[in-house]
Amino acid sequence: MADLNDNLNDTLNDTLNQLTNTADTTDVYDPADIESNKIMALLSYIGILVLIPLFSSRQSPFTRFHVNQGAVLCVLEIIVWAVFGFLGAIPVIGLIFRIIRYVLQAICLVFAVLGIYNVVQGKAKELPFIGGIRLVK
Repeated sequence: MADLNDNLNDTLNDTLNQLTNTADTTDVYDPADIESNKIMALLSYIGILVLIPLFSSRQSPFTRFHVNQGAVLCVLEIIVWAVFGFLGAIPVIGLIFRIIRYVLQAICLVFAVLGIYNVVQGKAKELPFIGGIRLVK
């Protein structure tokens, strides 16, 4: 039983490492820029609050990186909410779409927490799956 548990833990750790093994461009950014702009970068992952650093911290490359990540995540959240919210209103099969919406919203929440974690660590690391999309230059 212990071997099965160890194998399961190893498999889970490998999968998690593969998911979070995304491009890390932290070394491109000035450490002073990173330290002085963590709060603005952190706001990028809190839904519509991404607009605050988008308009107030254009001079910080570190913040712009995280604004892009947060903007992509915000757009994804809006699409999930709108599409699956609408489909969830369909009688009978709507329950399936509501469940899918909740799962996708939970994934978006995990991505937001991962983005906030990266900011706190002072890293410019892309989010899994959606990190390569560029909305903000």
